[in-house]
Amino acid sequence: MAAGVVLLWMGALSFCDIRHRRLPNALTLPGAGLILVAAAVTGRGLPALAGAAALAGAYLLVHLVAPVAMGAGDVKLAIGLGGLAGCFGVDVWFLAALGAPLLTALVGVVGSVRAVPHGPSMCLATAAAVSLALG
Repeated sequence: MAAGVVLLWMGALSFCDIRHRRLPNALTLPGAGLILVAAAVTGRGLPALAGAAALAGAYLLVHLVAPVAMGAGDVKLAIGLGGLAGCFGVDVWFLAALGAPLLTALVGVVGSVRAVPHGPSMCLATAAAVSLALG
Protein backbone atom coordinates (compact mmCIF):
# COMPACT_ATOMS: atom_id res chain seq x y z
CA MET A 1 0.00 0.00 0.00
CA ALA A 2 2.81 2.43 0.85
CA ALA A 3 4.37 1.86 -2.57
CA GLY A 4 1.05 2.69 -4.21
CA VAL A 5 0.76 5.94 -2.27
CA VAL A 6 4.31 6.93 -3.23
CA LEU A 7 3.62 6.14 -6.90
CA LEU A 8 0.41 8.21 -6.81
CA TRP A 9 2.37 11.07 -5.25
CA MET A 10 5.00 10.83 -7.97
CA GLY A 11 2.32 10.67 -10.66
CA ALA A 12 0.52 13.75 -9.34
CA LEU A 13 3.77 15.71 -9.16
CA SER A 14 4.81 14.61 -12.64
CA PHE A 15 1.42 15.65 -14.04
CA CYS A 16 1.67 19.08 -12.37
CA ASP A 17 5.18 19.64 -13.68
CA ILE A 18 4.36 18.59 -17.24
CA ARG A 19 1.08 20.47 -17.39
CA HIS A 20 1.87 23.61 -15.36
CA ARG A 21 5.68 23.63 -15.08
CA ARG A 22 5.25 23.79 -11.31
CA LEU A 23 5.83 21.41 -8.42
CA PRO A 24 3.47 22.73 -5.73
CA ASN A 25 4.63 22.96 -2.13
CA ALA A 26 1.31 21.41 -1.11
CA LEU A 27 2.52 18.16 -2.70
CA THR A 28 6.31 18.23 -2.45
CA LEU A 29 6.75 19.07 1.22
CA PRO A 30 4.10 16.83 2.83
CA GLY A 31 5.29 13.93 0.67
CA ALA A 32 8.87 14.49 1.75
CA GLY A 33 7.79 14.67 5.37
CA LEU A 34 5.81 11.43 5.16
CA ILE A 35 8.69 9.61 3.49
CA LEU A 36 11.14 10.76 6.16
CA VAL A 37 8.77 9.86 9.00
CA ALA A 38 8.05 6.43 7.49
CA ALA A 39 11.79 5.86 7.10
CA ALA A 40 12.39 6.77 10.75
CA VAL A 41 9.60 4.48 11.94
CA THR A 42 11.04 1.56 9.95
CA GLY A 43 14.58 2.11 11.20
CA ARG A 44 15.90 3.74 8.02
CA GLY A 45 15.77 7.32 9.27
CA LEU A 46 19.49 8.06 9.07
CA PRO A 47 20.00 6.79 5.50
CA ALA A 48 16.84 8.64 4.45
CA LEU A 49 18.04 11.90 6.00
CA ALA A 50 21.46 11.49 4.40
CA GLY A 51 19.91 10.79 1.00
CA ALA A 52 17.51 13.72 1.32
CA ALA A 53 20.24 16.13 2.40
CA ALA A 54 22.67 15.02 -0.30
CA LEU A 55 20.22 15.20 -3.20
CA ALA A 56 18.50 18.39 -2.06
CA GLY A 57 21.90 19.96 -1.36
CA ALA A 58 23.16 19.15 -4.85
CA TYR A 59 19.96 20.44 -6.43
CA LEU A 60 20.06 23.58 -4.28
CA LEU A 61 23.60 24.28 -5.45
CA VAL A 62 22.53 24.01 -9.10
CA HIS A 63 19.48 26.19 -8.39
CA LEU A 64 21.59 28.90 -6.76
CA VAL A 65 24.16 28.89 -9.58
CA ALA A 66 21.65 28.61 -12.45
CA PRO A 67 18.06 29.21 -11.30
CA VAL A 68 16.74 28.87 -14.85
CA ALA A 69 18.20 25.37 -15.10
CA MET A 70 16.79 24.06 -11.81
CA GLY A 71 13.62 25.29 -10.17
CA ALA A 72 12.97 25.55 -6.45
CA GLY A 73 10.26 22.90 -6.79
CA ASP A 74 12.87 20.43 -8.03
CA VAL A 75 14.97 21.20 -4.95
CA LYS A 76 12.00 20.51 -2.65
CA LEU A 77 11.06 17.34 -4.53
CA ALA A 78 14.66 16.17 -4.10
CA ILE A 79 14.11 16.04 -0.33
CA GLY A 80 11.49 13.31 -0.58
CA LEU A 81 13.00 11.43 -3.50
CA GLY A 82 16.51 11.59 -2.04
CA GLY A 83 15.13 10.28 1.23
CA LEU A 84 13.27 7.47 -0.50
CA ALA A 85 16.30 6.39 -2.54
CA GLY A 86 18.55 6.73 0.51
CA CYS A 87 16.45 4.16 2.36
CA PHE A 88 17.57 1.54 -0.14
CA GLY A 89 21.29 2.25 -0.04
CA VAL A 90 23.99 4.31 -1.66
CA ASP A 91 23.87 2.39 -4.95
CA VAL A 92 20.14 3.02 -5.34
CA TRP A 93 20.61 6.67 -4.38
CA PHE A 94 23.32 7.15 -7.02
CA LEU A 95 21.24 5.41 -9.68
CA ALA A 96 18.29 7.70 -8.97
CA ALA A 97 20.46 10.82 -8.67
CA LEU A 98 22.32 10.20 -11.94
CA GLY A 99 19.35 8.76 -13.82
CA ALA A 100 17.17 11.86 -13.43
CA PRO A 101 19.36 14.38 -15.29
CA LEU A 102 20.18 11.77 -17.93
CA LEU A 103 16.46 11.17 -18.56
CA THR A 104 15.76 14.90 -18.73
CA ALA A 105 18.64 15.39 -21.17
CA LEU A 106 17.44 12.47 -23.29
CA VAL A 107 13.92 13.92 -23.50
CA GLY A 108 15.36 17.30 -24.48
CA VAL A 109 17.61 15.86 -27.19
CA VAL A 110 15.09 13.41 -28.64
CA GLY A 111 12.28 15.95 -28.49
CA SER A 112 14.47 18.84 -29.67
CA VAL A 113 13.19 20.87 -26.72
CA ARG A 114 15.28 23.29 -24.68
CA ALA A 115 13.03 23.53 -21.61
CA VAL A 116 12.01 20.16 -20.18
CA PRO A 117 10.32 19.75 -16.79
CA HIS A 118 12.71 17.82 -14.58
CA GLY A 119 10.28 16.51 -11.95
CA PRO A 120 8.97 13.60 -14.04
CA SER A 121 12.52 12.39 -14.69
CA MET A 122 13.30 12.65 -10.99
CA CYS A 123 10.25 10.55 -10.15
CA LEU A 124 10.84 7.98 -12.90
CA ALA A 125 14.53 7.54 -12.08
CA THR A 126 13.78 7.11 -8.37
CA ALA A 127 10.92 4.68 -9.00
CA ALA A 128 13.11 2.64 -11.35
CA ALA A 129 16.06 2.58 -8.95
CA VAL A 130 13.89 1.52 -6.01
CA SER A 131 12.13 -1.10 -8.16
CA LEU A 132 15.48 -2.60 -9.11
CA ALA A 133 16.46 -2.72 -5.45
CA LEU A 134 13.24 -4.50 -4.54
CA GLY A 135 13.83 -7.06 -7.29
